[in-house]
Amino acid sequence: MNEPLVQRHWLTLAAPKVAPALATSTVLILGRIWNANGAEHSVGNAALMVVLATGAASAGAFASAGRAGDPVIAGTAFAASGGLALAGVAGYADGLPLPLLLWVLATATAYGIAARYWRTDRRDTVAHHRHTAERREEHGHIERVEALRAGAQIEVAREGAAYATALAQALTTRAALPGFDPAALTRAGLPELPAIESPKEY
Repeated sequence: MNEPLVQRHWLTLAAPKVAPALATSTVLILGRIWNANGAEHSVGNAALMVVLATGAASAGAFASAGRAGDPVIAGTAFAASGGLALAGVAGYADGLPLPLLLWVLATATAYGIAARYWRTDRRDTVAHHRHTAERREEHGHIERVEALRAGAQIEVAREGAAYATALAQALTTRAALPGFDPAALTRAGLPELPAIESPKEY
């Protein structure tokens, strides 16, 4: 019943929290590198990024449409669309203010979406721990009741054995006395031993 306690490393706990900012920062850095290598004010490169971002957004819209929509694929497609748009602006623009503004907006949006999944995951984890604790408490109560029942049965059996031993000793002592009549004892009848309840199997 005892579950091993696993101590997770602080990097494992911090990685999901920094992943959105790391992703958007990586896109911004790659966009600025692309800007320094000839993408600045390049209409062809900007048009390419617009087409790619629009295609990714369309794929996300199709993936999320209908009852059979897959939220994972839709979220991935929308994230790719946003990343492509950010990279396109960072590569085309000649200054940092606009790319930084879009980076802040993209990072805030990413954290807003991630927070929803973190809350869901935390809620599921708390529900699982609560269910496990309730089952552990229920099993512990059943074990305590069975232990008390078994102890009571053992005590009754011990008292019955002691009573039978005392009765046998009394009969032996009585038989050794002069004038003992076994026929009179048989006619009077022996006292009954207490019934010993047999343990039940569960």
